[in-house]
Amino acid sequence: MRSKSGENNLSIRKYDILTLFPQMFVSPFMESIIKRAQERELIEINTINIRDFAPGRQRQVDDYPYGGGAGMVMKADVLGNALDQVTSAHTYVVYMSPQGTRLNQKKVRQLSQYEHMVILCGHYEGVDARILHRIHEEISIGDYILTGGELPAMVMLDAIIRLIPGVLGDETSVIEESFSSPWLEYPQYTRPAVYEGQMVPEILLSGHHENIRRYRQKQSLLTTLLKRPDLLLNRKYEPEERQLLEEILFHGEQVE
Repeated sequence: MRSKSGENNLSIRKYDILTLFPQMFVSPFMESIIKRAQERELIEINTINIRDFAPGRQRQVDDYPYGGGAGMVMKADVLGNALDQVTSAHTYVVYMSPQGTRLNQKKVRQLSQYEHMVILCGHYEGVDARILHRIHEEISIGDYILTGGELPAMVMLDAIIRLIPGVLGDETSVIEESFSSPWLEYPQYTRPAVYEGQMVPEILLSGHHENIRRYRQKQSLLTTLLKRPDLLLNRKYEPEERQLLEEILFHGEQVE
């Protein structure tokens, strides 16, 4: 999954993934948007097997925890060797951890600014705590248990790569998607105009751009109110947003 050299492209983003299971990343990162971004040398993704940095014939990467307990702990010396090889003074190191900062769109935007990121995927019972001083930030994708950090790393990278300039053909897609704005996205429709007796909202067929824009804004606010009302709290509303919310609340409108 290494891209071409990209030496003349100063804006290329480089992502090195430290993992015990590099093959997990092959299919997801060789499809769709991420594949095209690599082919166009906008990004470079390298999966690096942590076992390559373990000493001896056994290549042991984990051991029993001091003090007893279930499971195995990834060894600090092995992880340290790996980080020594892939980091520089300008590298941002992220550890996928259930104890980390919850990933959201604001955090994704912050992470998308780094030109070189190393992503450490934990496994077993986690990593030896003595390696954590080498980590800049721990990131979690939610309060649930997964086998390792590989799937969270894929989720995080997919979200980050979408924000890199030039990756998406239509830059307005980034702006209009849910969570790029404060509100959820309005309902979308495509052909046919009638499906099982359900008609596409007439206003979307009108060709009147300002009416369509206002309609979509109202539907976006209404969808947010019904599905994620918490997003409406503690917000500063634009005058039009306030007016549309009043229309929704006083007229009892429904998502179309």
